[in-house]
Amino acid sequence: MSLRSIPTPTAGAVPSTPAPGPLKRVGRVIVALIGSFLAFLVAAIVLGAYLPAIPKAGVIGPVLGGQYPFHIAVIALLGVGLGVLAGRSGLVRWGRTVTVITALSSAGALTIGGIQFAAARQAGTEVSFGQVFSGLGYPDSTPDTTTTYAGPDGKPLNADLYLPRQTSGRPAGKVPAIVLAHAGGFHTFDKSDLRGTGRWLADHGVAVVAVDYRLAAPGHPTWNEAPQDLVSALGWVQQNAEHYGIDASRISLGGMSAGGTLAMNAAYRLQAGTITPSAGDMPRPPASVVGFYPGTDVTQMWKDDIAGTREAAELFTGGTPQQYPERYREVSPTTGMPSDLPRTLLVVGDRDRSARPKTVTDFADALRAQGMDAQVKKLPFAEHAFDDAYGSLTSQTSRQILLDFLI
Repeated sequence: MSLRSIPTPTAGAVPSTPAPGPLKRVGRVIVALIGSFLAFLVAAIVLGAYLPAIPKAGVIGPVLGGQYPFHIAVIALLGVGLGVLAGRSGLVRWGRTVTVITALSSAGALTIGGIQFAAARQAGTEVSFGQVFSGLGYPDSTPDTTTTYAGPDGKPLNADLYLPRQTSGRPAGKVPAIVLAHAGGFHTFDKSDLRGTGRWLADHGVAVVAVDYRLAAPGHPTWNEAPQDLVSALGWVQQNAEHYGIDASRISLGGMSAGGTLAMNAAYRLQAGTITPSAGDMPRPPASVVGFYPGTDVTQMWKDDIAGTREAAELFTGGTPQQYPERYREVSPTTGMPSDLPRTLLVVGDRDRSARPKTVTDFADALRAQGMDAQVKKLPFAEHAFDDAYGSLTSQTSRQILLDFLI
C-alpha cells in the first residue's frame, strides 16, 4: 500500500470515545431512574413540609419532613450521588437535573432540622442525635406495674404505672404525677402508645399513669363514659398516691389528641361540678391540665372533617351535631368554661391540620381572657401526632416542655 493511501489525522481532532456497551447503557439508565425516583420523593416531601396547602404533598410532607428531616436529607444526598454518577456516565442533562433537585431538597430538609434544633435548644432540651436517627417509632419500654383502676359495667379499665426510681442523684421524697390518656379518635389505640413518654418522664422524676378508657364503637358511643373514666382514674391515683410515692397535691390530668380532649373536658367539668366518676369516689380537680394537639371543640371537629375527625366525632357522640347538639356541647372543652380552672398546657404543631394551631391558640386566649393560666407551645414543622417518632426533635422537645410544666 502506498504512503499516499494512508489517511492523515485532521489537525486538532480528538479521538472519539468508544460507545458504551449494552450493559453499561442499561446500568446508567437504572442509576438515573433510581436517582429520579429519589429526587421526586424528597422534593415532594420537602416542598409539602414548607407548603402544606399543596395537595397530597402537603399531607405527607409535614409528617415525614417534620419528624425525619435528617433522614430525608441523607436520602437526598444519596440522590445527589446518583445524579452525579448518571451525569458522568453520559446522561449529562438527566444527571444534572437529578443532582440539582436532590441537592436543593437536602438543603431544605437540613434547614427544617436546623430550625427544629434551635427550638429544642430554646426549650432547654438536651438533644440526642442518636435518638434522632434510631428512635423511629415507640421504644420498647415496659411499665413498672399494671393495675385495674376501675370496673364500670364489669369491664376492667387498666393503668400502666411508670415510677421514678430513687437514686443517689435524686433526693428521696414524693414526686409529681400525671394521668395520661392516649390518642386514637375516641375509638382506637390504647395506653401502650404512651410507653415512651411514660418511661422518659419517670426517669426524670415524674410518675406517669397511662390509662385505658372505654372506646367508642359503631352503635356504642362513649361520650358519657370516657370522660367519666378519666375522672375515676384521677380519683384512683389520688387515693393511692401514698402507696406509690406520689405527691397528692401535684397530680395532673392530660392526654394526646382525643385523649387531650377528654382530659380537658373531664378536668374542667370536674372543676364546675358537672361530671361524676364512672366508679369510685369524687376526686379533687387536678393540679394542672395538659393537651397535646387536642380537639377543643368536637362540633368543629365534625365540621372540619380532616383525617377522620368527623367519623371520630360521630362514633364518640352517636351521631351528628344536628342529632345530638347537647352531647357535642357537653364533651367540648370550649363549653361553659368555669372560673378558677387548673393551669393548662397546650402543645401543637404549626403544621397540624386536624388540631389547627389557630384553634388551639384561640382556646388558650379564651382561657386567659377569664384570668386563667394557659400556655401554648407551637412546634415548628410539626404535624398531628408529632411525637409518634420517639427520637424526633419535635418529640424530644415536647417531652422537655411537658417535664418543665409538671415539675
